[in-house]
Amino acid sequence: MDWQGQKLAEQLMQTMLVAFALVAFLIGYWIGSFQMMLLIYAGGVVLTTLVTVPNWPCFNRHPLKWLDPSEVDRHPRPQPVKSKKKPTKQK
Repeated sequence: MDWQGQKLAEQLMQTMLVAFALVAFLIGYWIGSFQMMLLIYAGGVVLTTLVTVPNWPCFNRHPLKWLDPSEVDRHPRPQPVKSKKKPTKQK
C-alpha cells in the first residue's frame, strides 16, 4: 500500500464508520431496539474492515520508485539539520 493508498483507506474508514454509526443509531431509535443498533453497527465495522484492511489494487495506484543498489553511491544520504538553539543551563 502506497502513501496515497493509506490516506484513501484512512478517509474511507472514517467515513464508513461514521455513516454506519449514524444509520445504526437512527434505525435503532426508530425501531426502539438497542440490540438492532449494535448489530447494524457491528456489521458496518466488519464491512469497513473488509474494505479498508486488505491491500486492494485501488490502494496501490502510486507506487514508490526505489533506487537500484548500484545507484546508492551516487545519491548521498541527507544529513540531519542541527538546530541553532542556544544550550540551556542546567541546575
